[in-house]
Amino acid sequence: MRGDPTTEPGRPDGRTEPPRSLRRVRLGAGGPLCDVRLEGGRVHGIRSHGGPLRGWEPSVDLDGRTLLPGLWDAHVHAVQWAAARRRLDLAGLPSARAAADAVRGHAAGLEPGALLVGYGFRDGLWPDAPHRDLLDAAAGARPVLLVSADLHAVWLNSAALALLGRTDHATGLLRETEALAATERLATADTATSDEWVAQACAAAARRGVTGIIDFEYADNVTDWTRRMAAAYVPLRVAAAVYPEYLDAAVARGLATGSPVPVAARGDGPGGLLEAGPLKLFTDGSLNTRTALCHEPYPGLPGDDPEAHGIALLTPEELRALMRRAAEHGVEPAVHAIGDRANGIALDAFAAVGCRGRVEHGQLLRPEDVPRFAALGVTVGVQPSHAVDDRDVADRHWRGRTHRAFAYADLLAAGARLEFGSDAPVAALDPWVTLANAVARTDDDRPPWHPEQRLSVADALTASARGRGTVATGDRADLVVVDVDPLTADDATLRAMPVHGTMVAGEWTHLAD
Repeated sequence: MRGDPTTEPGRPDGRTEPPRSLRRVRLGAGGPLCDVRLEGGRVHGIRSHGGPLRGWEPSVDLDGRTLLPGLWDAHVHAVQWAAARRRLDLAGLPSARAAADAVRGHAAGLEPGALLVGYGFRDGLWPDAPHRDLLDAAAGARPVLLVSADLHAVWLNSAALALLGRTDHATGLLRETEALAATERLATADTATSDEWVAQACAAAARRGVTGIIDFEYADNVTDWTRRMAAAYVPLRVAAAVYPEYLDAAVARGLATGSPVPVAARGDGPGGLLEAGPLKLFTDGSLNTRTALCHEPYPGLPGDDPEAHGIALLTPEELRALMRRAAEHGVEPAVHAIGDRANGIALDAFAAVGCRGRVEHGQLLRPEDVPRFAALGVTVGVQPSHAVDDRDVADRHWRGRTHRAFAYADLLAAGARLEFGSDAPVAALDPWVTLANAVARTDDDRPPWHPEQRLSVADALTASARGRGTVATGDRADLVVVDVDPLTADDATLRAMPVHGTMVAGEWTHLAD
């Protein structure tokens, strides 16, 4: 396609007519020069380049570019990612006072009384603590809500606390479920606006080679994505995660993990792009918020402090009961676990229930737990960008334990299935940045952090494509064409990988000029 896939002429919705074959492509990273035939949304045939074109037209000549399986982001918060692209950026600020100064400068350009929403602060290394008084001095009577980079905390001023009926709160820093509730109540756009933002974010993802996401937005995702896909073409496959409050509705509809969700036909693109995802459950919080549940206490907190080791968001008994209820109906659990104690609890629950599923994050692990993922058939949804973004806060709060943090090479060597995601907006929804961080274990001038946990480019590509290592006959024609073979790319090129084209079900969702 020449130009934006949403404006190209040739289809009722403006998309380019799909080709029947892709000619002169390298089949996988480091692969041979081939022609690939597409039919019915799948890879119908593969041959060495140079055969007759009869029956293979219309075709597109890709001039020796590399053809890869379509990339997935296996952990996204779609609405939060779409909204964060429009919020005051607080990433990299060194202190609470610096964040308050940023609020002061941004507030001057807003309409009087409008809510100021910021995103991306990381207070785990700050020398001062977030406090409502700092924001009051910066913004006065204007309500301010700042969302932490990990989505597990929000910082509010007195005016925003008043909107929540929480004027008695001492600091204005809310964590975990209180933080999620505050964000939902104060910073949620109307449905039409939110859907438009999500559509723009999906188009941007397609331009980076993304063909599918698992959406863990804190919402009724099945309903929301059914509405979006019925209203307009979405250039991605979506696995819509289910939260406990929506589990009964999913079960009543007969939706199991991986089952297609019916969407009213539009006649302007491939169907079957929406499926039911896993049941999302939380065992603990996050590292930066110091709520990840660990065996050892956080530095500076006495061992008898009730939150010295983090926070348990579900008891082991509650976790097993929810997992068992879901598994009985074919809904696989996806259990958020970051601290080593939380991961042990999650694995114990999988062993007790006897079901397959996922652990999301798996950031800090005891050595004895590493082989259990493969033994139990539990996929580990990991976010390699967290390993580089959180290295300093991990060195402080998990001191002496970081050799078993973000242990991707150890997990892979033990036979675990890894699937890469971004946790967007916690990190950018760009699979090439994610992949490069898994390979390099650094994204600045410092040496790799725990280089023994680096992955090869080939293994990182497989984890980025939900286990697909190459393109094979019979596969879904969810494909990405890149200008540079990833096996020969240096770090900078890998991060900024030029994506020539992206396909879902054999149709272009992006094609460069």
